[in-house]
Order: sequence, then C-alpha cells, then structure tokens
Amino acid sequence: MRPTRGSKLMAAFVLWFTGLPGAGKTTIASAVATELESRGERVERLDGDVIRTLFSDDLGFDKESRDTNVARIASAAARIARAGAVVIVSAIAPYEDARRRAREVISEQTAFVEVHVATPLEECIRRDPKGHYAKALDGRLENFTGVSDPYEIPSAPELRLQTTGATPAESAAVVITRIEELGLIGATA
Repeated sequence: MRPTRGSKLMAAFVLWFTGLPGAGKTTIASAVATELESRGERVERLDGDVIRTLFSDDLGFDKESRDTNVARIASAAARIARAGAVVIVSAIAPYEDARRRAREVISEQTAFVEVHVATPLEECIRRDPKGHYAKALDGRLENFTGVSDPYEIPSAPELRLQTTGATPAESAAVVITRIEELGLIGATA
C-alpha cells in the first residue's frame, strides 16, 4: 500500500519505538530520522511527550488515558503516512493492547514496524534523564511506567533493540538495517 510518484517508490510506513522511560527511544528515533532524511525520505516525527503536551494535556496517566493518547498518536501517524511520509513515533505506549490497536489502525493505511527499545529497567533508572525515576522510587510520582505502573513487553516486535553497550548511532544503524531487510527502504551502496 505504498504510493508511487512517477517511477520512484515513496517510502510510507510507520516506525513505532516503544520502551521504558529513559530507554533511548527519542534519541534513537532522532538518529534514524536524520539518516532517512539524508537519503531523501520525507520524515515526520511524533514524540509521545510532545503529543501529550500539545494535544493530550487533557489526559492523566491512568490506563484509559494512556490508551487514548496512543490511539491519538496512531490516528495521526496513519494519516501522515497515507500522505507518503515515513512517520517515526517514539512513545512509551506501555500496554500491549493499545499497541495492537495502533498496529491495526496504521496497518489499514501502511506498514507498521514496531521497535522495542529493550533497555533494562536498571539502566533506565541509572540514566534517569528527567529525574522521574528518582521521584517515582521515592513515592513522589504516581503511575510511573516501570515503577508503579506496568510496562508490557511487546510479544512480537519487528525489532527488539538491545541498547546496553551500544551508542545511539549504533542502535540507529541496526534499525536502518532492519527496515532495509523489510524492503521499506533501499539499501545504500
């Protein structure tokens, strides 16, 4: 279901990064976006934190609110991909059911590639880029994914990305290789 422009095949797919807070989703997604743009692809980024601030500030952090946020991101991603862009989503999306529904919505329009950024909880706590884990562990932050709220590990992602000991650039290269293998982009010489 990928549109063509003349004889050139346009990439149109959704690359969905999921993982614990602090796993590296946004950093790796940014590196992948940069690489795809350097190859001439039209790329749009949807970051869970940004979407929540701009379009979902009416939501809390209970399961229903999180599922609603994921549904909103999926709907936007499907529409953007339908217009011919590669859409890169970086969102915790902690629940398997919500990710499955996102896959269904997006797959009606284009390819869906789930990337589980499988950084161990201990490493995410060590990184703690926003200081949220420290607050959650002290009980000052409720419903925090990985501490007081579950993260359901994806059962069958297209890529399970092990980041421990890898730089963001190395992790991005693994993602690029995988989407080349899936035939969504051409390999470079």
